[in-house]
Amino acid sequence: MALGRNQRSDSRSSSSYCSTATLVVFVALCLVGVWMMTSSTVVPIELSSSGKSEVTDENSETVAKPFEDISKVSPKDTTQHDIQSKGDTTSSKTISEASKDQNVSGNSEDSTAESTNVEKDDSLDTTKPQTYSDESGTGEGGEVAKTAEDIATESGGNDSGVQKNGQGSNTIETMNTEIGGNQEQNSNRGTSSEKNNNSEQSSNRVIGNDQQSANKDKNSAESQLEQSDNVNNSEETIGDEQEPESGKNSSETSSDEQQQSDDLKNSEQVEKSDDDDAKVEKDQGWIKEKVEQNQDMEAEKADVENKTDSQPKDQAVNDVFPDGAQADLLNETNTQNGAWPTQSAESRNEKEVQASSSTVTQYSWKLCNVTAGSDYIPCLDNEEAIKKLRSTKHFEHRERHCPKEGPDCLVPLPKGYRKPIEWPTSREKIWYYNVPHTQLAVVKGHQNWVKVSGEYLIFPGGGTQFKNGALHYIDFIQESMPDIAWGKRSRVVLDVGCGVASFGGYLFDRDTLTMSFAPKDEHEAQVQFALERGIPAISAVMGTTRLPFPGGVFDVIHCARCRVPWHTEGGMLLLELNRLLRPGGYFVWSATPVYRKVQADQEIWNAMSALTKSMCWEMVAKRWDALNEVGLAIYRKPSNNTCYESRKQNNPPICQEHDDPNAVWNIRLQACMHKLPSDPAVRGTHWPDYWPQRLEKTPYWLSGSQVGVYGKPTPEDFQEDYKHWKKVVGSSYLNGMGINWSTVRNVMDMRSVYGGFAAALRDMKVWVMNVVSIDSQDTLPVIYERGLFGIYHDWCESFSTYPRTYDLLHADHIFSMIKKRCKILPVFVEVDRLLRPEGKLIVRDTKEIIKELEEIARSLSWEIRLTFAKESEGLLCVQKTKWRPN
Repeated sequence: MALGRNQRSDSRSSSSYCSTATLVVFVALCLVGVWMMTSSTVVPIELSSSGKSEVTDENSETVAKPFEDISKVSPKDTTQHDIQSKGDTTSSKTISEASKDQNVSGNSEDSTAESTNVEKDDSLDTTKPQTYSDESGTGEGGEVAKTAEDIATESGGNDSGVQKNGQGSNTIETMNTEIGGNQEQNSNRGTSSEKNNNSEQSSNRVIGNDQQSANKDKNSAESQLEQSDNVNNSEETIGDEQEPESGKNSSETSSDEQQQSDDLKNSEQVEKSDDDDAKVEKDQGWIKEKVEQNQDMEAEKADVENKTDSQPKDQAVNDVFPDGAQADLLNETNTQNGAWPTQSAESRNEKEVQASSSTVTQYSWKLCNVTAGSDYIPCLDNEEAIKKLRSTKHFEHRERHCPKEGPDCLVPLPKGYRKPIEWPTSREKIWYYNVPHTQLAVVKGHQNWVKVSGEYLIFPGGGTQFKNGALHYIDFIQESMPDIAWGKRSRVVLDVGCGVASFGGYLFDRDTLTMSFAPKDEHEAQVQFALERGIPAISAVMGTTRLPFPGGVFDVIHCARCRVPWHTEGGMLLLELNRLLRPGGYFVWSATPVYRKVQADQEIWNAMSALTKSMCWEMVAKRWDALNEVGLAIYRKPSNNTCYESRKQNNPPICQEHDDPNAVWNIRLQACMHKLPSDPAVRGTHWPDYWPQRLEKTPYWLSGSQVGVYGKPTPEDFQEDYKHWKKVVGSSYLNGMGINWSTVRNVMDMRSVYGGFAAALRDMKVWVMNVVSIDSQDTLPVIYERGLFGIYHDWCESFSTYPRTYDLLHADHIFSMIKKRCKILPVFVEVDRLLRPEGKLIVRDTKEIIKELEEIARSLSWEIRLTFAKESEGLLCVQKTKWRPN
């Protein structure tokens, strides 16, 4: 604004001009000093370059219009507006004195403008965005934007001159900064009120620009104005209606902006002193009128606040929602409507994920301080629970006694641990330091169980009943009963009291799958030997509870000197085998009572003969193996209830009808027999197809009237599951994850449904332990029906196996299921216990679960092989390392 307007201009001599200029400079400096002492609430705006993008200008234009008469502009922008103004009369009047005094006072005024601009630049923090987060005016950094009304109230005690030159203009600068922050160029594109008054706005900005520069800028400004008018026609109407007020407001521009107009020379008219006096009177009432404008523009201000959050995005939105429809933009930012989420929603979601994950990124790992050391099995080595047992008569101390909460400690590695030897070499030898136990070699070495040879443990393939090799013994069994037909009719075998599991290990040569088990007893680490060799086995005992397998699923059950007292307590343990054996299946018993004539053995033989007869088991073979100098007896379970119904004595008794043979989890043994199914549509009435046809064929007892796990009729569900896993394994797991499958032998599917994953790996040299969680639908009988095997398990407890026994664990949405019942961290610690160093874990689950597991894996120094997410689902492949704490 013209600070020397009280000096009338009338074509006097040059000396009067100098006096006028001197007075102008003096008054300007005084006003600047007063403003600096009184403007405690001013937040000045730093000049921005004239090279701002047009997208920013157009986005902020709605914000600028109520205040554009006092918006800051760059020198070039000021020139553009002064030349393109429609209100030439007003602008000419306000700069007439400056036009005449240019040559005399230009330098003095320039120094005043520089000092004012330096003060503003020093007080401005340009690094902090001035945006709103809500209608209360709170910015992202916590600042509260002040309205013109607030500042007018704070500065009410100041005189009108101070308000005009100090707080008045800077109040609007503060509001412009907090609302838009990018309105330097917006002021040169606005409404007609801006066109009439920008000459006064710019009077302190441009010094020494010639008329040629101004003409160039005029062409650019007119082009920008035309674009702005096309986008915001409705807002120009508002600006035109406010033109008289804008004329008054324009005089409130700060003193540092006035001096730019002295260089513009684009008006030669002389202003009368009466007009100046009227202008000053209008200026004194500016604050009150501007507060009223701010109150009227509250709704528009809310829209503007939303705009400042993402100006490039809102540029496009303005094209879609012109005029008053912009009021919906805030809601559009807070919700995800349409095909793409908003940046606000994406950022908010990421912040929430980071906040939620920040609490689980700190893990403190320690080694398990237990007697079992590197062989620790939490549910079998719970010394506190074992000490409290009242009796160990029925091997209760070998059964599962799990702690209330899963351990969160890590099992140490044996000293000197090495990468396991690959299959099939591992069947014959393993590294001694991986399972550093020699007691079994001392006790059973003469029976060719295991021997020590330098750094290796050697397994000749023998056993107590087959010292000369398991293969001969296996073939001898089939010769004794050809109907057994290994690898065809008989595919799934249970080996009781397996020792080092050489029997099951060599049945692989006959395409037969064997579930071997033995207790963790004085036969030190026998099951661990088996798993290190690459042979399926679990630690279990025939004690007081049912084994974790469904009823009627094993084709053959084998016992070679397994030391189980089958005949005692009403034959309860043999009746458990009866539950597990498929109708028409075989029980092979190779033990001293079969062929020795000593009294103790004869008594056992007689008791077994009476028991098996009362159970309707038929002894179909009793043979002597001359090579191994042992004998065996083979029994067959009946296929129907005819024998049960014709018995003279109901002993053992038939189990009650409500007794489910598939209910096994923590179910105590009972000395009874389950009736055999008679309905042709029920499982157990027909023998499965021969292997390998049974792998792919839908079991006959899956009815179309039943709904499968995935919501389709069970036959269709079964086939779709198989197709799905064949595709996933073939296209992703085998080739897309960088896994060297020659190093993979022992595999576990932590959440198997129909066994599709295991079936898809059939041509690989691996075996898969299919686990059906106790809180999942019971599909384990289907898995056995197709010639595979598995086990029931509760993943809130530890698995019944030794540490470092699996090469690969596959987890399909099991962790999200587990999280509903127990903590994920102990389950992942159990995964760490099960996996060998360099073993892999493949997880398919929700993105949230994947992120959580990845963080745990990183804290354990595992290698992240692959992580992938699509929509709400994720895939993770990680590899365990040898890292241990301390």
